[in-house]
Amino acid sequence: MKFEIQREALLKPLQMVTSIVEKKQTLPILSNILLNLEPGLLTITATDLEMEVITSTALNSNETDAITVPVRKFFDTCKTLQEESILSFSVEGEKALVKSQKTRFRLTTLPAQDFPVIDTKSLLFSFHLPQNQLKRIIEKTSFAMAFQDVRYYLNGLLFEINHDGIRSVATDGHRLAVSSFSQAIDIDEEKKIIIPRKAIIEISRLLQDSDEEIEVSIGENFIRLTMDGVVFTSKLVDGQYPNYQTVIPKSSQHIVLTDKDLLKQCLIRTSILSNEKYRGIKLEISNDILKASANNPEQEEAEDEIPIDYQGERIEMGFNVNYLIDAISALDGDVVSMGINDSNGSTLIKAQGSDDCLYVVMPMRL
Repeated sequence: MKFEIQREALLKPLQMVTSIVEKKQTLPILSNILLNLEPGLLTITATDLEMEVITSTALNSNETDAITVPVRKFFDTCKTLQEESILSFSVEGEKALVKSQKTRFRLTTLPAQDFPVIDTKSLLFSFHLPQNQLKRIIEKTSFAMAFQDVRYYLNGLLFEINHDGIRSVATDGHRLAVSSFSQAIDIDEEKKIIIPRKAIIEISRLLQDSDEEIEVSIGENFIRLTMDGVVFTSKLVDGQYPNYQTVIPKSSQHIVLTDKDLLKQCLIRTSILSNEKYRGIKLEISNDILKASANNPEQEEAEDEIPIDYQGERIEMGFNVNYLIDAISALDGDVVSMGINDSNGSTLIKAQGSDDCLYVVMPMRL
């Protein structure tokens, strides 16, 4: 195996695959990447057995061959070479030789046939959509995913795909985030899949804020995204997501409207003196006034008030302030609508006049 390539042409695809490779591996070959050389094309593959990223770059070669090399050492080797230098790669016995001008590196290799690949034979359907829309609904909801919850199906993002579009859902049991995107999709019946947390983080990193279309392929136990020069595959979480629709209030007795930025800054200021562990904050809502207050074990207190559009009975509620800030920050538009039924019930947060993104936050006792 032998090829030459400019340093920068190799660095970009290497950067895309390096992040999914764990530093400590049970199998030595999982610390490696697969280099697959075909006429005019170099394909680079990385996997952790749950996810797989394949990138490719053009080069001037007529060879067909494959080998695996340690990803971090190979990446660091390329990074340290001079900018715009030409890198020469060849395999001699069980070593890979990387040369550039007077610089030489010899890296260990493992056979390409031992490199594991994710089985994607059970394909069900595929569709195309703008990658910025997929990126948007992920960013609007992924912050509400659980982290290392024993209910493993909550440690991921639910996708509901039907002929009208896609909905993403995340919850950690204390809050719920829902975002949807309308688009005609050729599918016979609704498909629900749960994408693992690590895969969602990786997908967010790979997606660009562009209206360029990507192909989304769904299988029995995998999702695959195909975009310009990159193919990302992840296994799905095998589990039943809870019926989140029962958590979303169908109606609200009290509607509070206020400026998004005013409310966010009020919460940020007040949270400075909240309990660092529980992050509790109290909201007192009365005619045209929202008062936020917090205190901590050091007997420190914070209070702030902002004007709101509300007429009705006085309401007091406690919240984890981080949950409120996360939800409000994710909203589009300038006016926040908070739907409340009583002090002990959940609060529905959304942008005024829009149901594209819905956030439900449970209250907490203070």
